[in-house]
Amino acid sequence: MKYMIIIGKICLSLVYGLLKLFPTQPKKVLFLSRQADDLSLDFVMLKDELIRQDGEVKITAICNRLDDSKSGLLGFAWDTLRSMYHMATASVCVLDAYWPVISILKHKEKLTVIQMWHAIGKIKKSGYQTLDKASGRSAQTAKLLAMHRNYDIIIAGGEAWNPYYCLSFDTTEDKLVNIGLPRIDHLLQTEAANREAVYKTYPELKEKQVILYAPTFRRNMELQWEPLLDEIDFDRYILIIKGHPNQKIECDHPGVMMCPEFKAVDLLAVCDYLITDYSAIAVEAAVLNKKTYYYLYDFDAYMENNGINVSPFDSMPGCAFHDAKSLMEDLASGCYRQDVLDAYRQRYLPPELGTSTKKLAALVIDHFN
Repeated sequence: MKYMIIIGKICLSLVYGLLKLFPTQPKKVLFLSRQADDLSLDFVMLKDELIRQDGEVKITAICNRLDDSKSGLLGFAWDTLRSMYHMATASVCVLDAYWPVISILKHKEKLTVIQMWHAIGKIKKSGYQTLDKASGRSAQTAKLLAMHRNYDIIIAGGEAWNPYYCLSFDTTEDKLVNIGLPRIDHLLQTEAANREAVYKTYPELKEKQVILYAPTFRRNMELQWEPLLDEIDFDRYILIIKGHPNQKIECDHPGVMMCPEFKAVDLLAVCDYLITDYSAIAVEAAVLNKKTYYYLYDFDAYMENNGINVSPFDSMPGCAFHDAKSLMEDLASGCYRQDVLDAYRQRYLPPELGTSTKKLAALVIDHFN
């Protein structure tokens, strides 16, 4: 495998060398994503704002949620070649995950690479922090594939996360720009509209208090969240469950709703309480000032297999629990620690909410050639 990767890198470098003979287009922006097969909310908002700020901008997007099937690998190989041409001719490239040829190849000096990642915080460890762990990549593979190299700018959330961005990407703080992601603006701008849309589809959500359970993705770990069901008073609460796209949850409990038409981030608009664990949705909930609890039934195992940067037991004292019974007893008491949430929002959110999209678009435009 090692030598196959080395040979592949040499071949890609030769092809890219030829492609770089094409001229750079001064207002061309390339979007790259492995998070989904379509543009994410962050990309859509950035695209619209770029066009608003500069009507001459040219945007090309390549989105490929790579799977392990033969067709999936072939499709990604083709998209890799396509991306190389656009990398060679773009002025700015914005990506929200690791895209191999961005990190492997040597680019023109005229190309600025902006990594905006896909979360507005660094709660759980990732990238270089999890090398050779059960939920991470091997250090040898990371080195061979130059994981997270060649980023000129990295978009970050609140400054309290900066040390963990540096560790995750193996980079320096001078590359970080603390403006947050466009989805922060979306959360603030669309909360009322989202609430209306969800209530229109599920009017029964108005009848009881709503708990949204949205756990993170556990690589090589099984979900064991079911004890939560035994502790919820379904005469008083409605539970909405939204599993991670990479680890979906199935549940046929009569008191549980899945709301497949809506994403977890949109359902924040109607929930009275969010229950999560190591997911960055906690930071998104903080934007909307949503009462958040942490159900950390596998805390020790998760720390060993993956690890986290900021423990909810420290960042949200009194709101994090190992067991479902204690969590629901506190939730049902009505004595939520709003002071703790206020302190969390002050520390972990960007300093100026509602301006992320405009600032990110302006940053891209500032790097046009």
